Amino acid sequence: MFLRGPFRNKQDLVLASKSPRRQSLLASLGIHFYVQPSKVKEPNPEDFSTPKEYAQATALLKAQEVSKSFPHQAILSADTIVVKDKEILGKPRDFKQALAFLEKLAGTSHEVITGVCLLFQREQRIFSVETEVIMEKFSPEILKAYVLTQEPMDKAGAYGIQAIGGFLVKEIKGSYSNVVGLPLTETVKNLLELEIIGLEENE
Repeated sequence: MFLRGPFRNKQDLVLASKSPRRQSLLASLGIHFYVQPSKVKEPNPEDFSTPKEYAQATALLKAQEVSKSFPHQAILSADTIVVKDKEILGKPRDFKQALAFLEKLAGTSHEVITGVCLLFQREQRIFSVETEVIMEKFSPEILKAYVLTQEPMDKAGAYGIQAIGGFLVKEIKGSYSNVVGLPLTETVKNLLELEIIGLEENE
């Protein structure tokens, strides 16, 4: 049986991200969108007081850059970061760094923060959501085997909760979709408030 989401667009929406995970989350709700990844250079995390400020600022920069090409459409952007002891763990440079990230996270908790920005006409919504993630303590051999799958190489913190890396996660406290890359509850709430989307009309 084919299921489709409960929402429909009232305005054109552009997703400023090439992330297939964000695209899948939005599409599952019945929302149509165009994909235009931002090419803006991400700022230096050291220029911000907190990781939260960095994530929000990066999301804003991405949205502003894409809005130049789509001035009349709604723009949605997001930036997801993994934070351990106030240190931002980005996408690993290589196999060695990916393994180091996973060993650092193993058996402990960390935060996943997603900064989100919505630009539409004169409206600007910027917010962030934080989720605590608790990792199981697996052996270095198991972590190495996971890195060899290549999945960690394009993931912040070197793991993907929605795919193979899900076995690493023992528990989460907060939004699951936020860890995947887009906090759906808060995003949908803002899309509804700005009347970018609405409920599907009964046929």
